[in-house]
Amino acid sequence: MPLITSSKTQPVYDVVVVGSGAAGGQTAYTCAMSGAKVLMLEAGRNYDPVKETPMFQTNGQAPLRGGNTLDKPFGFYDATIDGGWAVPGEPYTSASADPAQKFWWWRARMLGGRTNHWGRISLRNGPYDFKPRRRDGLGLDWPMNYEDVAPYYDKVEMLIGVYGSAEGLENTPDSPPGVLQPAPAMRAGEQYARAKGKALGLPIVPIHRAVLSMKQDADKIPAKLHPNNPKAQRVLADAMRGRQACFWATPCGRGCSIKANYQSTTVHLPPALATGNLDIVPNAMAREVTTDAKGKATGVIYIDKSTGQEHRVTGRVIVLAASSAESVRIMLNSKSALHPNGLGNSSGKVGKYIMDTVGASLSGHIPALEGLPLHHEEGAGGAHTYVPWWLYKEQLAGKLGFARGYHIEFESGRRMPNGSTGAGLEYLTKGSYGRKFKEDARRYFGAQMGFAGRGEMIPNDDSFCEIDPIVKDKWGIPVLRFHWKWSEHETRQAAHMQKTFAELISAMGGSVRAKPEADGAKAIEPGGKIIHEVGGTIMGANAKNSVTNQWCQTWDVKNLFVTDGGPFCSNADKNPTLTIMALAWRSSDYLLDQLNKGNL
Repeated sequence: MPLITSSKTQPVYDVVVVGSGAAGGQTAYTCAMSGAKVLMLEAGRNYDPVKETPMFQTNGQAPLRGGNTLDKPFGFYDATIDGGWAVPGEPYTSASADPAQKFWWWRARMLGGRTNHWGRISLRNGPYDFKPRRRDGLGLDWPMNYEDVAPYYDKVEMLIGVYGSAEGLENTPDSPPGVLQPAPAMRAGEQYARAKGKALGLPIVPIHRAVLSMKQDADKIPAKLHPNNPKAQRVLADAMRGRQACFWATPCGRGCSIKANYQSTTVHLPPALATGNLDIVPNAMAREVTTDAKGKATGVIYIDKSTGQEHRVTGRVIVLAASSAESVRIMLNSKSALHPNGLGNSSGKVGKYIMDTVGASLSGHIPALEGLPLHHEEGAGGAHTYVPWWLYKEQLAGKLGFARGYHIEFESGRRMPNGSTGAGLEYLTKGSYGRKFKEDARRYFGAQMGFAGRGEMIPNDDSFCEIDPIVKDKWGIPVLRFHWKWSEHETRQAAHMQKTFAELISAMGGSVRAKPEADGAKAIEPGGKIIHEVGGTIMGANAKNSVTNQWCQTWDVKNLFVTDGGPFCSNADKNPTLTIMALAWRSSDYLLDQLNKGNL
C-alpha cells in the first residue's frame, strides 16, 4: 500500500482527513473517488492485513495458547496493534477515583484504526433512534430523519458487503431488495435458542454483519454507487474483484487477508489510493487545527512520531475523523484569539454528552448441546443471529422502568480451542483430571452459551471529557480527562438484561454460570468498555446548543467537519459503525458540493 513521508506532502490539498478508520476511510474514499486531492493523517503505523493477518495459525502455536494478555486483552492474534485501553506514552485521566465513574478509552494506533478489530455488526438506526426525545421526552433529537440517511445506508452496505435478512420488525429497518448478502446458517446453539426463545416472545433472527457471504457483483454495484463517474466505477470494480467470500474458518477479529470482512484497510483505502488522489502519512499524531485571522481552518499541525519533529499541512477543508474523543482533544487543543475555548466551541458543547453502549452479560451451560457429533461450527467469526429490541410498546407505556432498549448478541458454537477452553468448567467437571478431564472437555466443549446485551444510553450532563490541566502525552500534547456517570435508565436496563438472559437459559433447559445480578449498577460494564463511544461534538439545529449541523459541519468554522461518532445526538442500541460510515458519506457529498461551489 503506497504511503508517503512528511517531506513528500503537497503544498495544499483539497481535503485533509485526520484518521483512517470507518469515518476517515469513508470520507477519504468518497472525496478521492470524486476527484478531490486528499491527505490522510494516521497516528499509528502502516498496517497491511493482507500480509499481516494470521489467518491459519492455531491458538496452540501462540503464547499462552492464544489467551489474553495485558497488551492483547482480546487474545494474542487480535488485529489491534500498538493500542488498547492503555497506550504507552499516551495517557488519559479520570476526574474521579470511583471505579463506577471511570471511562475506558480504547485506541488502535494503526492504519485502519478500530475497523481492523471490530465485531462488524452493522445495524441501521431506526426512525425512533433519530427522534428519541420526541418519543419519550428524554435526551436529544437529531436534526434529521431516518429517510435522510437511508440512501447512504444502502450505499455503505453495498460497498462494504453486509449479510443479513429482512424481518419487518419495529424500528429495525430492512434494507431494500438486492442490497444485503445472504445470511449464513444458524449454528446449533443459535437454532436451539430460537426454538426455545419463542415462548418468551424473543425474535431471534439473522444478524447483519459486514462479512461477504458471497462474492460482490463487481459488474453492477460500482455503477450504482458512482453513476456518471467511469473512473470510480472501474477502480471500485477492480477492488471488489480482489475480495473473496468468507470461508467460515478464521475469527474476524484477527483481520482478513482475503478481504472477506470490512476493514478500512481492505475496502476504503485501496480504491481511494488507486485513483491517485489520496496521500497517506502514517505515524502522524495530530495536535491541533490551524486557523487564519478570520478564524477559518487552514491546516493541521502534527508530530511525526518516527522523528519527533513538528510538521504542518494545508488544506481547503479539514475533516476530523480521529474517533469521537480524539477529535474532541484536537479541537480543545486548537485555541486562538478567535477561538479561546477551543475550535468550534462557541456553544461550550465540545466534549459534552459523550456516550457508550450499555453492556451486561451472562453465560450458561446447555445440556442439550453436550456431546454432539464433531462438526465445524466456527462460522463468520462472530454471531450469526441476534435479538432486536422487542418491547417498544411496553416501554412506551412505561411498564419497564427504563426508557431505551437493547438487543441481545449470542456467543455459541465450537470455535477454535484456546488456553481457556477447558478452564472454568470445574463446576461441571468437579475437578476431574487425566483421561476423565479429556472426556469431560469433549463432552462440554460447545455446550456453553453466552448472552450479551447492547443497549442505548441517554446523554447526560455528567458524562463529558475535557483537557487535563496538567498531564501531557509523550509528545507534549495535553490529554483528555473523563467524567462519567450512568443514569438509572441504563442501570435498570442492565438488570433487565440479566433477568432476560437467565430466563432464556432456563427455557433452553440450561443452568446459569453465576447468579443473575439484580442490581444493574453491579451488572453494567464500565463506560467505554464496549468501545462504542460517541458524542462530544453533537449535531443540532442551531449553533447555541450544538457543535455541528446535520452535515457534520461545525457551526463556527465552515470548512471544518467532524465525520466520526462525535456528532451523534444519541447512541441507539444499534452498533454505531454503520451509521458513522453512512453519515460520513452523506457529509462528504455535501462537503464536495460546497467546495465545488466555492462556499468553503
